[in-house]
Amino acid sequence: MNTLFDDIGEPLARRVGGGLAKIAMVMRHQAWAQGGAHGLTPTQAQVLTLLRGRGALRLSAIADELAITAPTASDAVAALRRKALVEKRRAAEDRRAVAISLTPSGIEAASGLTEWPDVLRAAIEDLSPDEQALLLKMLTKMIRTLQVQGAIPVQRMCAGCRHFRPNVHDDADTPHHCAFVNAAFGNRHLRLDCGDFEAADAAISAANWRQFLSPHRSQENEK
Repeated sequence: MNTLFDDIGEPLARRVGGGLAKIAMVMRHQAWAQGGAHGLTPTQAQVLTLLRGRGALRLSAIADELAITAPTASDAVAALRRKALVEKRRAAEDRRAVAISLTPSGIEAASGLTEWPDVLRAAIEDLSPDEQALLLKMLTKMIRTLQVQGAIPVQRMCAGCRHFRPNVHDDADTPHHCAFVNAAFGNRHLRLDCGDFEAADAAISAANWRQFLSPHRSQENEK
C-alpha cells in the first residue's frame, strides 16, 4: 500500500545513489589526503597498490584494472618511474612485452598505502556480520551489472569464476561451493578479487548467476 512518502519522496534508487555518492566523496577525499602525504596523486597511489597486490603488470593491464585511459596510466607510470618507485621489465609471459613492477622503494611506499580508508573501514565494521554479508552480496550484484554494461573491466570475483557453484548445499549458512579448494562457503566469504579466479565461459557464467540469485532451498521451504 502506498504511503504519503511514496508520493512526495525522491525515488528509492536515487536516494541509494545519493548515499553511494557520499561514500565516493569520502573515498576521493581520503585518496587525495593519503596520496598527498606520500607525494602521490590518487592515480599514482592506485597504481602502487595494484602492483603490490598483483605483481608486475603491462601498462594496458594497469589501465584496464583501474578503469582509466591508456594515456592516464602512462602518465602515472612515468611519474612513478621518475620517483624511482616503479621500473620496466620484460614480461614473464612474453619476453617481447614490457611489464611494470615495483622497485624496493616502491614496495616500501606501497606498504604505507591502504586500499580502504580507515574511516570507511570503521563504518563497515559498525555493521553486524549479517549486514556485512548482505552488503557484500549486493555489491557483487552491482559490480556484475557494471561489468555487463562495460562500465568496468571484468573483475576476479566468485560470481564469474568457473570454480563457483552457487546454492548447491543445503546449509543456508554455507550454500555455495568452490571447486578450486573443494569447500563450501557462504555469502560472507564471497570474493571480489581472487588470485585463483578463472573466468567461466558465457553460458556457465549466466547459469551460475541465475542460480546465485535464486532463493536457497531453505528459504523456499519456509514459504
